[in-house]
Amino acid sequence: MSQPTMASCRAEERRPTWSVEAVNALFERPFNDLLFEAQRVHRQHFDPNQVQLSTLLSIKTGGCPEDCAYCPQSARYSTGVANEALMSLEAVVAAARAAKARGATRFCMGAAWRSPKARDLERVAEMVSAVKALGLETCVTLGMLKEGQAERLRAAGLDYYNHNLDTDPAFYGRIITTRTQAERLETLARVRAAGIRVCCGGIVGMGESRRHRAGLIAQLANLDPYPESVPINHLVQVEGTPLFGTEALDPLEFVRTIACARITMPKAWVRLSAGREAMPEPVQALCFLAGANSIFYGDKLLTTGNPRVERDQALFAKLGLKAVS
Repeated sequence: MSQPTMASCRAEERRPTWSVEAVNALFERPFNDLLFEAQRVHRQHFDPNQVQLSTLLSIKTGGCPEDCAYCPQSARYSTGVANEALMSLEAVVAAARAAKARGATRFCMGAAWRSPKARDLERVAEMVSAVKALGLETCVTLGMLKEGQAERLRAAGLDYYNHNLDTDPAFYGRIITTRTQAERLETLARVRAAGIRVCCGGIVGMGESRRHRAGLIAQLANLDPYPESVPINHLVQVEGTPLFGTEALDPLEFVRTIACARITMPKAWVRLSAGREAMPEPVQALCFLAGANSIFYGDKLLTTGNPRVERDQALFAKLGLKAVS
């Protein structure tokens, strides 16, 4: 196996620093060898037959001013997604209660903002507190955070903040021009400083190369510390977005990406996120073998579809998987 370059060979307690070349070498390994290593690492840190279930709710849909080329919520594209107001506290709590009844242990709330206004943040903080009171882990994704906003969310009981890097720094400018990756990293630093766990991953299948995928995984793995939760999204192509019509990613390349995430971030929850609805069961099974141990659970993500609960339950039964309680 190609080993990561070490930041300090003398400091045994320090974790490895992964170069893009080392991660790319993982991608290049024979498929069976890569999955064997990923499964070995996975079993060192997790029950291999348990999967964490998260449910995602769009609490404020559409009208986003950003130009992310994959996103149907951008106001710049004509995708049929309406600009909706922030949901009521009661509606969010009802959705969270239903998610818990179906077996979810984490409830994620997403709002299509570049950055939340102070009055909106207060309403979201109320939602976080109410969902937390139900006994669920809480996660939000609200865009970039200003000074003091992460601390307000932490005070409300927030467990995770999601803010994806999306793609390799070398490819980022071809996907987004209205927000830099440096700004994303600033928000992640604010989240860390406030004592909130980080949920951070990316999207594959946007026309990037394998080396770009290796660049994304290396960047995530080299965050200090690396994210506790790493969502790996397979691009869902939506008509009207610039990436509609992009050549589809080979499914086994997606599995390789999961395996590389597991090897480089051994203690993280690696989540199968967007794209599962179109993913055949054998491909999902390979992803679990490669070290994925979290999924978005429920019939809908922010605006795109997701496998129905009954379909996921049937797949879990076939594979002998159990939900983390």
